[in-house]
Amino acid sequence: MNGGTALVTAISAFTGSAAVTPVMRRLALRWRLTDRPGGHKSHQRPTPYLGGIAIMLGAVVPLVTLVGAAGHRIAGILVGAVAMALLGLIDDVAPLPPPTRLAVQALAAGVAVMSGVVAPVTGAWPDVPITLLWIVVVTNSYNLLDNMDGALGAVTVVSTALLAAAAFVSGRPEIGLLLAALSPAALGFLLYNWAPARIFMGDAGSLFIGFVLASSAALVITGTGTGTAVAGLLLPTFVATVDTGIVLVSRRRARRPLLQGGSDHLSHRLHRLGLGRRLTALVLSAVAAAAGLTDLAMTLGWIAPAAAAIGGVAAACVAVVLPQRVPVYAPTRPQTSIPVRG
Repeated sequence: MNGGTALVTAISAFTGSAAVTPVMRRLALRWRLTDRPGGHKSHQRPTPYLGGIAIMLGAVVPLVTLVGAAGHRIAGILVGAVAMALLGLIDDVAPLPPPTRLAVQALAAGVAVMSGVVAPVTGAWPDVPITLLWIVVVTNSYNLLDNMDGALGAVTVVSTALLAAAAFVSGRPEIGLLLAALSPAALGFLLYNWAPARIFMGDAGSLFIGFVLASSAALVITGTGTGTAVAGLLLPTFVATVDTGIVLVSRRRARRPLLQGGSDHLSHRLHRLGLGRRLTALVLSAVAAAAGLTDLAMTLGWIAPAAAAIGGVAAACVAVVLPQRVPVYAPTRPQTSIPVRG
């Protein structure tokens, strides 16, 4: 396995995704698999799904074809990620109840954990349930992050590229190749998802991306210690984790249902501040780049794990709290009582 293999894999992933995405778009239109506007959704016309299938095929096919035996080392991640894509595809066609989704996600995460994907958080048996919970939560966080044209695609391109570099540096070339395939595959799809989007990735794409990133971050962590584990898990998934934190805190404060969709994500708040959709996607990808570069610097030994962990947690807290100032909910009118005259 060498740099030439990584380069060929990346080029194949990009060209495959860029070629398959318009095909998926035509199929989605023919089968009427479209996301229709309404409610909290920001797009103005029906937009076809199935872009996530193009991302999945673009990333997996070159990896399995070109890598060969090395691919068996990450078989658990690949099996779980493909299962996530299929789960998302089914949910795109006919929405599934949350318990069913969570059950399948837990099974897929279990496959990855049983194959050796365990984050060394404590160095003992609790690492297994912690990793299992981590994969499920972060996978759904990326699903929530897919709420504006180009946002998740741009974040994925940057995050996976930097995590791939960290994987190669830390001696995980098989993970590096998987991520080196996912990043250009997401870029090939982004050509058609950049605002105004001509196709959406749907749950098939967001769940696939979230599962791969969560599992890869857990496996790339090198060394032991709380600082390394916290920084190694948080920084590669920073934007999705922060976005989920913003939504949960905001809805808790407003006494709104935590699991109900809404226009209260970080992208929506940036848009309310005057940023266009393209600029919003670029800002989110810039944040992802800053976090990913910090993680890479830690992996290279340029930053102490404790400093990276403290800085990452502090930045996450600030990023969750500050956007709460941006109003996203319609003010409720106080109920007034009409005096009854006797």
